Formats: sequence, C-alpha cells, structure tokens
Amino acid sequence: MQYFLDGYRSGDPRIQPLAKGRSEEQQGPLPEEVDVLIVGTGPAGLLLAAQLSTFPEIVTRVVEKADGPLEVGRADGIACRTVEMFEAFGLSEKLTTEAYWVNETHFWGPAAEDKSRIARLGRVQDVRDGLSEFPHVIVNQARLLDFLLEYMHNSPSRLQVDYSHETLEVEVPEAPDERVTVRLNTPDGEKSVRARYVVGCDGAHSVVRESIGRLPQGHGEDKAWGVMDVLAVTDFPDIRFKCTIQSAAAGNILLIPREGGYMVRLYVDMGNIAPDAWLTKEQVLAKAQAVLAPYSFEVKETAWFSVYRVGHRVTDKFDDVDDDQVESRTPRVFIAGDACHTHTAKAGQGMNVSMQDTFNLGWKLISVLEGRSPASLLHTYNAERHVIAENLIEMDTRWSRAIGAAQDADDSQAAMKGLAEVQRQFVTNSEFTAGFATHYAPDLLTGDDRHLHLATGFPPGRRFHSVEVIRLGDAKQVHLGHVHRADGRWRFYAFADMVDPRSPGSRFNQLMDFLASEASPIGRFTPQGADPDAIFDVHGIIQQSHLEVDWADMHELLKPHKGALGLQDYQKVHAPVLGTDQDIFDLRGIDRGAGALVVVRPDQYVSLVLPLDGFDELNEFFSRFMVAPSRD
Repeated sequence: MQYFLDGYRSGDPRIQPLAKGRSEEQQGPLPEEVDVLIVGTGPAGLLLAAQLSTFPEIVTRVVEKADGPLEVGRADGIACRTVEMFEAFGLSEKLTTEAYWVNETHFWGPAAEDKSRIARLGRVQDVRDGLSEFPHVIVNQARLLDFLLEYMHNSPSRLQVDYSHETLEVEVPEAPDERVTVRLNTPDGEKSVRARYVVGCDGAHSVVRESIGRLPQGHGEDKAWGVMDVLAVTDFPDIRFKCTIQSAAAGNILLIPREGGYMVRLYVDMGNIAPDAWLTKEQVLAKAQAVLAPYSFEVKETAWFSVYRVGHRVTDKFDDVDDDQVESRTPRVFIAGDACHTHTAKAGQGMNVSMQDTFNLGWKLISVLEGRSPASLLHTYNAERHVIAENLIEMDTRWSRAIGAAQDADDSQAAMKGLAEVQRQFVTNSEFTAGFATHYAPDLLTGDDRHLHLATGFPPGRRFHSVEVIRLGDAKQVHLGHVHRADGRWRFYAFADMVDPRSPGSRFNQLMDFLASEASPIGRFTPQGADPDAIFDVHGIIQQSHLEVDWADMHELLKPHKGALGLQDYQKVHAPVLGTDQDIFDLRGIDRGAGALVVVRPDQYVSLVLPLDGFDELNEFFSRFMVAPSRD
C-alpha cells in the first residue's frame, strides 16, 4: 500500500484525503443534475459506486428504495475471481479473514447397501491448485456490502447512499445531448433528477429495465427452493464442508457452511408448488431433516429464511440503444446484475457475475466522463457482458439438469449414474464457478493472439493471472497482479528480454525509451501536468535475481517523480522469485529471449501481448478508443 504521496497525514491511510467541496459528514440533498445515478444497492450497484467514489470530479449518487442497508441473507458465495477483484479495492484481506473458506466439496447420495440412508460418495478439491492466489469463500452478502459502503465513505467524495428513494420511471430523451430524467419517490415527496448516465442495478423486477423497454428472455420454474441460515446442532459429519446431498426419496439439499464457524446455509429443493403457494420455515426444515435422515439436525436459531423461484432468463440487451441505432446513438442507460440475468443459486454465480458486470462498466464510464475516450466506448459494455450472461445461463442449465436427473431417476442404478454426473459437472465447470471462464473475444478493447507465443500464460481476453515476484526497490515478495488498483488506469507489464536490462541495447530499455517519448500512448494521452503514471501504470519485470541488479540502475521511466511533492516511486520494478516452480517467466510462459509486453485493462483483463518493439501496434490499439487531451 502506498500513501503520503502528497504529504504526511496521521491516521488510517485507507481514509483518503477529502476532495475539495466535499463534506466529512453529509453529502447534502440529491441534486437536480448528476453525472451518474446508480439505482439499487445490491453488489452490482455498490461495486460500481465504490469505483466512481474515487473520482470526486464525477458527480455520482446512489438511490435505494429500502430504508437502510441490507442486514442479513441473500447471496453468500464469493468466487476466487471476485476476491481478486476485491484486492483491487484493498478489501481482499478483510473479506478472506472473516469468510468461510470452501476447501472441498463433498457429494452425498443414497448408500449402496441401504437406500434409506445417505452416504458420502465422493469429495473433490474445490479450487484446483494454481488457479488463483485466493480461495473460494463464503460471506454474507450484507457484510460484503458493508465493505463497499465503508470504501465509498472513505473515498475522496465520501459517497453515501440516498435511502428511501424509490425509482418510479426513467425517461430517455430523443436528443443525444440531453440528460436522462429519473422520477423518484423520496421522503420529501416526488422528485426528478437529470443524469448523464443511469445504471439500473435494481434487481429482477427492475424499473430501469422496464423503462427502457428491455425484456428478459427465457423461462421460469415452478420449482421452489427454501433457503435457511441456521445455527444448528447435528451429527451429520460433513456439516463444515460444502455438500450436495441427494436422498433416495426425500429430495436434495445444497449445504453451505457459513462464516463464523457455527452457522450453515441450506438450499432445500421443495419441488414444484403452485405459483401462489407459500412455504413456512417449519416445512422447509422438515424437508431438510428428511433428506439428512437418519442424521439429526436440530435448529437452535434461524438467522434468515426465504423461499424463491428463479428461472433462467437473459435480458435482450443491457443498454438503451437498439441494434439499428448503434451507429447513430451512444448508451445513456445501462442495466446490470439481476436486472440482466437470473438463474438458480446452485452454481453460486449470481452475485459474482453481477459485480463483474459493473467492474466492466465502471472504468468505461470513468474514461468517458474524464474525456479520455469517446462515448462510443460504452457500446462495449453490452457487447462484452451479454455473451457472458448467456454462457452463465448455459452452464447453470447443465448443472441444474444434472442435479434434477439424479433426483428424478427411477431406479438405483440410474440414480447412481446421475450422482456421478453431478460430480463430473462440478469438476467440468470448476473454472466457471471460480469465476475464470470469462474470455472476451477480439474486438475494440481486446487484441488477437498472434503474439501469444511470447507470453502463453497471459492470453488476451482472459484475466491477468498473478504470480509472486520480488520488488526490486525493497526486496519484498509481492503478487505482481496486486499492483492493480480499481483506479481506471491501464497497466503495462514489460517482461525483459535476455539482454542485461541495464544495457541501452536491450529491447526492454528501448521500450522504456519509446514509452517515455511523446510518440507513445503515455505521451499522447496523459493530460498535461498530470503524474506520468496517471493513465498508464508501467511495471518492469527483469530476469535476473534481485541480488544481482540495483534499483537505481533501472530506466528513469520506472522511477517516476509524482504528486505535489515530486516524490519518487520505488515500486515499479520486479524480479522473479527464483526456484524450480516459482519463476514468473516459467510459470507464465514468457519468451526469455525476446521478452514481452502485456497490456492489461483497468478491469484486470489482458488486452494485448506484444513484442517489446511492437510500438506501432501499441499506438494503433489505443488510437481506436482514446482521445488526446488538449495541450493548451
């Protein structure tokens, strides 16, 4: 963590300096005009708010119809990819410290010798080795939202939520330069706010979605699931393991241990029930006890209970621009999360994919509102995220069918085959459930794989897969990917060629010379007077041990002077962790002879792999979607 750049301040460094014109206590009443209005405070909405809160010059407000923050219940599974994303906010340690870690998943079904009993039929490691430096964890959604709310309040804008503000309607004017009008019901009566951009994170029954005429497409289910967070006493031996449990006659349960060491969540399949029927927690508990029999399960306290029916649906488009208007209009209204896609809870992906939606959108809104990119950049949100939602539904459908087939099998042999398929599907879909199946296709923001041979472990369109390195300036072992903050900046990771990086003749140093010139993307797109790394954060990774090379001998671009005091940054050069299985060049397939430049988007996804002398390709790429600032 870096701080004191603009002078010493006592106190918690996570509380950022207050922006000029902002108040420590109250942000004031909702203004008549804002830049971004976020509707809804679920995970998607608050993650977007957290990103934007770091930019106080962007007027952001968040409205929520509830009277206050969520306190209990709802989603709980946090994929490895989501923890990686939270590291960009400095929140991963807090998240993983409180969380339950899902280390193994166990599969239970009818015992072979006595079908009236359940037995453990298999167990698998939940996340395969090397997939991420972070675990799959379980945290109450309300607690996760607390972390984001705290981050917002500690930001330069001190952003807070306007609760008890119900969105009634969103009106998009025909004129492209006019603001969107949002009509709200507030504690002080009805009010209208005009926003440059509106983001609907207001759930499956989204008012924002309905206002722009977007339609969920898919099918619902008559099947109901009872969900309970309980404190219980049981002799079931795997109560602290994630389990899928299928009985011969009583139905099935997805069991998720919760944080704190005592609580557990049960997703209980209640079968098909009438659309207007309701279930009590006693009915759901009785069903769960029947599935677990002959093991006992005595509930001492129910922390949360709900019944839900969810189908598989994807909204036709995630913004307000019809396909035939893409060339003539740019989006002004977006939807994210459950407003876009709904599915079952079996795969634990809803909250995770929802936050990835707005992590994708947030930096694009920042780029446009800060004048770095044209508004046409915002078309890429729907283009990239809609296909991810479709892939999610396909995976969830396969998983649901596998569980259903095991449950509905007519004979014991078929049931055993079905349970084997459940376990196979779990292993097959493990990359998806960990959050790593996203692969953006070559397009405006993602290059092709023509140079992938230079860095085979960093394919364009995939998330940047971190590895530990040694920071040259202080010999600290750190994860290279953890230098990436949720700050809207691009990252250049330059992996040195085999020539000594201190030599002017190395490709590594020639790249640094180019990046330091006015002809590079850094020179062309960094505003005058801004820090040299304000838009592009460059890191060099040499091949030598940190014991062989001095930081002082590195290129000046990697030792920039920044901030109001012109202080020098000592954290932009790294060396491998030497060893048989730890060297980043080996682990990520970096060509040691030629080296490589890996370009990473603000949302942690790889855009390009280039040769170190790929200057023209680098310039051409950023010229597609970036605007040179005025030099007046």
